[in-house]
Amino acid sequence: MLSSKSVLALWCLCSAVTGLAIPKVEARDADARLALVSGLPLRIMPLGASITFGIASSDGNGYRQTLRNKITAFGNPVNMVGSHPNGTMKDNENEGWPGFVIDEVHDKSNQNVPTTKPNLVLINAGTNDALQNRDVDNAGARMTSMINDIFTQSPQATVVLSSLIPNANKDAQSRAAKINSQYDNVVNTLRGQGRQIVFADMQSAAGPTLADISGDGTHPTDAGYVKMANVWMDAIIQATLAGFLRKPEPLAGFPDDGGA
Repeated sequence: MLSSKSVLALWCLCSAVTGLAIPKVEARDADARLALVSGLPLRIMPLGASITFGIASSDGNGYRQTLRNKITAFGNPVNMVGSHPNGTMKDNENEGWPGFVIDEVHDKSNQNVPTTKPNLVLINAGTNDALQNRDVDNAGARMTSMINDIFTQSPQATVVLSSLIPNANKDAQSRAAKINSQYDNVVNTLRGQGRQIVFADMQSAAGPTLADISGDGTHPTDAGYVKMANVWMDAIIQATLAGFLRKPEPLAGFPDDGGA
């Protein structure tokens, strides 16, 4: 297992290569907080729609296997949880439902967060709302409702809320930009209330571009999913440095390592 100093050095090296920003943190706190990265079990629920499910990826894993490999390289046991498995990876559970809008994802979250008690929830939802022009002005409020339910249902959870990725449809992309602005405000508001939440900006320089979107105009290519994994990883590091991550609640049938 890597020491906390080794983890910090590795993350600095990776950030230098990828251009990802290292969150500011007091030097005296870095070792203690990064020690969590090198050992804390993560019971992760990937939550969303078809992008979470892995549509258009060659193996059905989407971003999930790349992200899982990145996390376990830090020494963390990982168990991905959800009721809708997909992909060739062994630990392929997720809560991604193709075609679902925010409210439908919320319904699935209400069903399965209480039974799996994840300590890390990765949310990418709202693309279908943008494509369908479904109550875009209230996307942030609807997302807030889902996130507050997650915190109630799994008190140990940290939430990473991602922005929507670029869409080749100009109208959908314009609506996605409105949703993304709301999501940024959601995270800032909940952080101000003391919630354990961070924002993963998939439309940052590190995220997928239109060149990384498949021919359907909506789903990433394999290269795009790798970029998504990088952005998720950066956000998880931010959550760790903020001291957010906690041990998952013990549950029978849920080992620390879902790939064992």
